[in-house]
Amino acid sequence: MRKSILLAASVLAGLMVQPVAAKDINLRLTAKEVSLPIDNKGTMQMSWTYEGQVPGPVLRVTEGDKVTITLTNDAANKNSHSIDLHAARVDVVKDFESIKPGETKTFSFTVNYPGAFYYHCGSDPMYQHIARGMFGVILVEPKDAKALPKADREYVLVQSEIYANPDDQHSIMRGDWKHVAFNGMAFKYDPVHDPAATRMLVAKPGERVRVYFINAGPNEYSTLHPIAGIWDAVYPSGNPANKETGLQSFVVGPGDGATFDIISPVAGANVIVDHRMSHAHSGAMAVLMYSDDADPKMGRGDLILVP
Repeated sequence: MRKSILLAASVLAGLMVQPVAAKDINLRLTAKEVSLPIDNKGTMQMSWTYEGQVPGPVLRVTEGDKVTITLTNDAANKNSHSIDLHAARVDVVKDFESIKPGETKTFSFTVNYPGAFYYHCGSDPMYQHIARGMFGVILVEPKDAKALPKADREYVLVQSEIYANPDDQHSIMRGDWKHVAFNGMAFKYDPVHDPAATRMLVAKPGERVRVYFINAGPNEYSTLHPIAGIWDAVYPSGNPANKETGLQSFVVGPGDGATFDIISPVAGANVIVDHRMSHAHSGAMAVLMYSDDADPKMGRGDLILVP
């Protein structure tokens, strides 16, 4: 009897750690050229986007999935657009090629590595399409659900430079930016340094907060630091195999990403900041507020990317 119980327990334990079965995932995106605010005061700029937002929608799949991407270039657009996914291994000429307004293209790939990956428009000149906001994040969950500790809340932050005139390609090449920002707006989540800001990131003390961070560039490096905190764990490219612990800051280059975990033992706040001060004080700061009455919806579901 005891052997039967032990055998059953062993089988059950084995079932509990089985990897998630691979799936066929179909994702659709539309390139849209729209006017969007670049600061909390409502300053507008013509943006080239996926689905009319900066950054584009968070795409979420699992390691081993076969992903089919269908990209449509809205007929109302004036420019050709494309999509370059850093999680994909494909033919750059055939699959990442540009399509004209009104056209649609489809390609497929299998995601082989877990992580937080960048996607962006690769149409020429690439730096202008990125500078106008045409980028987003594709999260590839590890097939082993236990590869990462469970997060209580998750947030996506994409750093990028905002240029006063993205049509001036020489200013982009020189890195003559106006703001360095998170999620398309200067001081978007920082009412401390910008009284016009109305949003913050929130959590409860003791919760594990996971930040999926992408540096969209197109030019500047980021040194990501949580003021009054320490990164409990950092995973370069978001891959669980790359774990580093107890870091004060971590450098992420343009076109790269990392996953950051943080836990605050006390109520209060951290400020997530690019520690290059010219970047921070032009817009790359985000307040993460800890309180026992933190909104339970924030950092979960669609609100991992706070609009």
